[in-house]
Amino acid sequence: MRTEVKMILNRGTASNSLKYSIFLFIGIFSFSCSKSQQTPVTPVAKINLSKGADVSWLSEMEAAGIKFYDSTGAQQDCMAILKSLGINSIRLRAWVRPAGGWNNTADLVAKAKRAKNLGMKLMIDFHYSDTWADPGHQTKPAAWSGLSFSDLQMALYNYTKGVMDTLNLNGIIPNWVQIGNETNDGMLWPDGGVSANQNNFSNFAALVTQGYNAVKAVSDTTKIIVHISNGYDNGLFRWMFDGLTSSGAKFDIIGMSLYPSYTSTGWAPVNFQCLTNMNDMISRYNKPVMIVEAGMPENDPGAARSFLSDIISKTKSVANGNGLGVFYWEPECYGNWNGYGLGAFDNSGKPTAALNAFH
Repeated sequence: MRTEVKMILNRGTASNSLKYSIFLFIGIFSFSCSKSQQTPVTPVAKINLSKGADVSWLSEMEAAGIKFYDSTGAQQDCMAILKSLGINSIRLRAWVRPAGGWNNTADLVAKAKRAKNLGMKLMIDFHYSDTWADPGHQTKPAAWSGLSFSDLQMALYNYTKGVMDTLNLNGIIPNWVQIGNETNDGMLWPDGGVSANQNNFSNFAALVTQGYNAVKAVSDTTKIIVHISNGYDNGLFRWMFDGLTSSGAKFDIIGMSLYPSYTSTGWAPVNFQCLTNMNDMISRYNKPVMIVEAGMPENDPGAARSFLSDIISKTKSVANGNGLGVFYWEPECYGNWNGYGLGAFDNSGKPTAALNAFH
């Protein structure tokens, strides 16, 4: 933190008093300069929080005829509505060969172009699966299922670089890339699983590093995220990132999910625990943090707004701007889309008060 020292000199009428003031000032100034040369101070980082939304379902919803409206009832593009509400970043998931095609590379690029044209930042979330990857599911893509671990690493590298190359050819460079989604117990099971291999982090770390190297081969400015769920669970985070760092994994940012409605305590204690965890991650691993997924039930937008306002404020408060952002997971969902009830649009297709937290 930059320290500013203000000196106030009282000008007296007597000559001796003036001389004393001058000598006192010179002495203090010289001592201050000497100390600053010995111990440089770190300037306060400018806080430019990324306020984001994952809208990976958007193209599928639009294909099903679902429309979106601003607060006045005028039909508009969903991403444009989100931008008008203060959201400046978009997160999109990537599946390898999904049934139906949604979230494949072509679908990913089409949505990424829309975000770029709106001047929004972009995060790519590689699941390394043909379908959902999360704490309970880390299924290999079918095309990778019979590979040796050496070949699996190469497949991950080539696929990641291929997607990055395709984005680059379309004039898109992501700001962030996740290597895996909610990898609480590794990814690409069983090879990249941790618990299944007696808490051996070496395979998981090798896969993370392959993804890191593939992204950086295309864009050295893109930051790499490792993402696990339950951002309030400091024990889980220490176990995971102690293991990854000791195994030499390469990454830039620690990513978290935060869904208070799945806990028994309510959002306020969860947010406090998450802040404690964020500060611990920063001091323990010297890595910035980001909440890459957050959500609350759509039927209580007031509580959702309070939760979001509070966690955005807490993320801003961490030291030296190392709290990088907060992303809402699929706010565009409404009308019980795919059974998901944590969106932030109402049943008329308009944004709820929850999203006012991003202004």
